[in-house]
Amino acid sequence: MSHTTSETTGAAQAAPKPGFCPELWNADLAPVGEEDRTWSWQNIAGLWVAMVVCVPAYMLAASLVPEGMSWWQAVLTVFLGNLIVLAPMLLIGHAGAKHGIPFPVLLRASFGTSGAKLAAMMRGVVGCGWFGIQTWVGGSAIYVILNILTGRALVGEPLPGLGIDLAQFLCFLACWGMHVYFIARGTESIRALETYAAPFLIAMSFGLLIWAVIKAGGFGPMLSTPSAFVEGGAREGEFWQVFWPGLTAMVGFWATLALNIPDFTRFAKNQRHQFIGQAVGLPIPMAMLAFIAVGVASATVVIYGEALWDPVAITERMGGFAVIIALVALVIATVTTNLAANVVAPANGFSNLSPRRISFRMGGYITAGLGIAIMPWKLLESTGAYIFTWLIGYSALLGPLAGIMLADYLLIRRTELSHDDLFKNDGRYSYRNGWNVNAFIAFVIAVLPNLPGFLAAAGLMDGVPSLFSTLYNYAWFVGVAIGAVVYLALMRMTRPSVVTATS
Repeated sequence: MSHTTSETTGAAQAAPKPGFCPELWNADLAPVGEEDRTWSWQNIAGLWVAMVVCVPAYMLAASLVPEGMSWWQAVLTVFLGNLIVLAPMLLIGHAGAKHGIPFPVLLRASFGTSGAKLAAMMRGVVGCGWFGIQTWVGGSAIYVILNILTGRALVGEPLPGLGIDLAQFLCFLACWGMHVYFIARGTESIRALETYAAPFLIAMSFGLLIWAVIKAGGFGPMLSTPSAFVEGGAREGEFWQVFWPGLTAMVGFWATLALNIPDFTRFAKNQRHQFIGQAVGLPIPMAMLAFIAVGVASATVVIYGEALWDPVAITERMGGFAVIIALVALVIATVTTNLAANVVAPANGFSNLSPRRISFRMGGYITAGLGIAIMPWKLLESTGAYIFTWLIGYSALLGPLAGIMLADYLLIRRTELSHDDLFKNDGRYSYRNGWNVNAFIAFVIAVLPNLPGFLAAAGLMDGVPSLFSTLYNYAWFVGVAIGAVVYLALMRMTRPSVVTATS
């Protein structure tokens, strides 16, 4: 049997079997063979550490402080959110470890061989958004470095339509170019870079914490910023109004990876390795980063008189040559984190649209292009836009996908899948011309309750009933529950033979 080389792994993949549809198969989407499932739990945990320790995760935790939380309330919110999202991570990751298939191929079981293309692109577009955000953060660090070296000579007037000055935009493009370089070289070139960069970012995070402790006069003063929700506080009695959206945002932050985690667990040696690797790699490092983030944000209240949630802005105020070293490390680590977390899923999703024409590498180029088009700096203008519009907004979209996938894989398929039929346009997953109408009906029904709340949060609708605003605060949870229940009910009514039989 002939073999071809996969761009995503560098491993040999079997050629397509007779009867496989060319529009459904390429080497990047093919199941990983047993000989190529080499990732131990340490590898998976290490991957998670590299993805967790990044500026957007830091900003997410730190942003709870200006919203009114004390340090321990913010850390607890982050930890709870990550414990919750770990459950679908492990359950959906089970499919990758068992069957060796990536996320777009797993989607075919529930949405159909053609419908999966649209469903995968919903996840892919969010990945492009995150790619843009991470790239903007890295570009901002370059901008700060150059302004420190030139005495702020690059600061200019905002460009019409963009809202940022020319130097900011060029720095953004410079960071973007770094990503494109590694996309062109393939993911094997990323692995070594990521291995060396992650410790730098961890060291920088702890270095920032040490600086905050010293400048604030010790841990006591640093963590002394009180909750704004206590009696007499600026937001007295409003804790739950911030906690639930904050918790949903924490879940939403990793809701993207919860869907496409099979893209990584497909390389795990077995289920034990994917389970331990994720259980160790996600909640613990995220809680540690949250403590550093909220501790430093609380310290900035003592040091500067205001809560700063952006580490780039903090290091810019620090001054000195050490800032340049820290920001260079931040740029490198941002690039590596971004490539691992926000290129793989959309690149596979674009490849799934037309496997014969779009390789993983070409999908990466498309991702990079869309990362510019979304103008990510506008998503980070305020904590409100970041949490209530972006994070909760896309969790309302991805929650239903997770619910439908979990119901299909665990309750209908009982974790059994036909590998051959996943690559055929006339197999059991072709449904009606490649579309499982039940999945899309369930998806729409699950999204609708959150739509008014999203439109209100985005400023596109006024006078939304309080019921919808409240539901929106629980967007991911509402979407998962409704999506799973409706999908299961529809499949039982219209396809009882599928529900009662394994795949």
